[in-house]
Amino acid sequence: MSKCPRCGASWYKVKDDEDGSSDENSKKGPPAKVLWYLPIIPRFKRLFANEDNAKDLTWHANGRNSDAMVRHPADCSQWKKIDGLYPDFGKEARNIRLGLASDGMNPYGSLSTQHSSWPVLLVIYNLPPWLCMK
Repeated sequence: MSKCPRCGASWYKVKDDEDGSSDENSKKGPPAKVLWYLPIIPRFKRLFANEDNAKDLTWHANGRNSDAMVRHPADCSQWKKIDGLYPDFGKEARNIRLGLASDGMNPYGSLSTQHSSWPVLLVIYNLPPWLCMK
């Protein structure tokens, strides 16, 4: 496929002098959008391989005070709702809970450029407050 089946936009960059109507022209050149990422599973394995990091990752289940105060994401109603919906997931202290954040930015600081970047950040909420809320 060379075009989006939903909107019909080309998946490849089209030069201005080409009309982009033929499939041959639209398959040449770089992709219109690129996603670069770092794999997270090896990172999680390395975190649990270190004893100190493993203690920090299970702190939400083993080390926090369970009172009526909200001091950590584990004290919030959303955390408890996920535990209620998926009890097997909530029982295992080593399951990692992530927060996803994204925001667009212009890396060159010029408003007239066509380039933009959208960094995506994952935050581990299992960590103690002095680590996960920095």
